[in-house]
Amino acid sequence: MMKRVIGFALFFMAIGMFIMMLLPNLVWGVIVLVLLLIAGYRLFCC
Repeated sequence: MMKRVIGFALFFMAIGMFIMMLLPNLVWGVIVLVLLLIAGYRLFCC
């Protein structure tokens, strides 16, 4: 079970890094990062 969670996290970290390369502005990247962290926390803990 833990291997699947770690794999899931690593996969989406890679997708996030790819998206950050495509965003032209660092501010938008930080906004997207904060929103996804909040969403991930809510989905994982609730």
